[in-house]
Amino acid sequence: MMLPFWQEREFLCLPFCASLPRQRVLTHTKVFAFGIYRGNLMKTIVDLMVIPLGVGVSLSSYVAACERVLKDAGLKTQLHANGTNIEGEWDDVFAAVKRCHEVLHEMGAPRVSTNIRLGTRVDRTQSMEDKIRSVEAKLASGKPG
Repeated sequence: MMLPFWQEREFLCLPFCASLPRQRVLTHTKVFAFGIYRGNLMKTIVDLMVIPLGVGVSLSSYVAACERVLKDAGLKTQLHANGTNIEGEWDDVFAAVKRCHEVLHEMGAPRVSTNIRLGTRVDRTQSMEDKIRSVEAKLASGKPG
């Protein structure tokens, strides 16, 4: 059960703050900054762009390899012209991103750069399709909001 965002939550710090004692926070934004809830899974929607460097101008084989990794991880994905949208649990998504890097290095890419935009939400469950439908409904109605 997800608690309302205003209720106090205990969180675990990521490695950069591991020396700090466990803390209690009152705002959901501070919890998001660390990305880990104790006892709760956090769903995320991520826009991922993985860029292998030093491999030439054609990247489609590398994109396909990363897409296979994401599918094998059981994540919901939508490939687009400049990357991939991913929907899933925080840990599963980031484990797959790590695996993408490993696979591209195994394919011979000496460097891999990644751009990530992500969002999380605690007030309700929302899928990629939900977000798209919301914008399309507003467009269809002819009203801005």
